[in-house]
Amino acid sequence: MKLIKESRAGTRRGRRSLHARKSAKMEDGVRIKSGPFVQFVKYGLSGGLATIVHITIFLIAAWKVFPALQENDYVVAMLGLSVAKVDVATRSLNAMLSNGVAWFFGNLVSYFLNIFWVFESGRHNRIIEIGLFYLISGVSVVMGTGLMGFLIRYYNMQTTYAATAYLVSAVLINFAMRKFFIFKG
Repeated sequence: MKLIKESRAGTRRGRRSLHARKSAKMEDGVRIKSGPFVQFVKYGLSGGLATIVHITIFLIAAWKVFPALQENDYVVAMLGLSVAKVDVATRSLNAMLSNGVAWFFGNLVSYFLNIFWVFESGRHNRIIEIGLFYLISGVSVVMGTGLMGFLIRYYNMQTTYAATAYLVSAVLINFAMRKFFIFKG
């Protein structure tokens, strides 16, 4: 009986190592276990795509849904957009609302790119992983959005520049938290 248990345990270990090998390289060859530098480059590329989604949705929302852009904003000038005039307090609030909408969709793109290309999923079960992903992103978006609203309201900074300050702070916080707390390295 003891021999059978040891044999089964050995089989389980064999399956785990096979599973670990399969998770290091996906069927289509996209994920190959790589060092920290390559991982950071992948994170940067996937983050760049998620940021493009975020900025695009932010600008559309700040232009059409929650008016927050100004006539002297470089994006408005570059694209020749007509914008609604709003006071500074309304512009600050609308920029934060637009950022919330953009954050949700940009974060969704980021999550899928992170689990399929950058990090290895599995430190936590899927529900906890998604919850932690959005929680960490939520903390960084609240901090960054607060910074954005502050820069607009008290320094009358252009909306696009204030949104850039948000993005820089979010990237730094999110990479560290995702690498060390949410995903398997």
